[in-house]
Amino acid sequence: MSPPHGIPAPGSTTRPFVLRKEVAAAYLAPSLTAGLGGVLTGQPELTIAAITSIGATSALVAGLVGAWLHRRPRRWTTSAPRLTLVLGLTVAAASVAGALGWFASEWLPSHTPVPDSGWLQRLRIDLPLSAALAAAIVTWRWHGATSRQRT
Repeated sequence: MSPPHGIPAPGSTTRPFVLRKEVAAAYLAPSLTAGLGGVLTGQPELTIAAITSIGATSALVAGLVGAWLHRRPRRWTTSAPRLTLVLGLTVAAASVAGALGWFASEWLPSHTPVPDSGWLQRLRIDLPLSAALAAAIVTWRWHGATSRQRT
């Protein structure tokens, strides 16, 4: 009898995939690194983006992709080669986030009282980049934990 999904087999050194920890890391890692970069280079807009659009996008994408993979593993996700799955989900997440970033930067100033400013233009880069990194990392880690459990 195999252990429940997400629990390592007895005697295994594999760390289980814990979604809340993945989401926390997905928020903290880019927020701290981009925030520190903004402080060190004197770019306050990068520091603010680090804790908002960059960190929040990373956490949201890690949560969505991680939950989708972890809660309802499909045969093709567990049997696909790791790199193929990672690339596929990374491109999908970056494409959706890129479209949302473009839409927000164009639509918000013309349809709402939100002024057209530099932070809106940052969304075109921040969202797809954050989404791609979060999707790649969480998929890589999930697939690694899942494939080790099957052996």
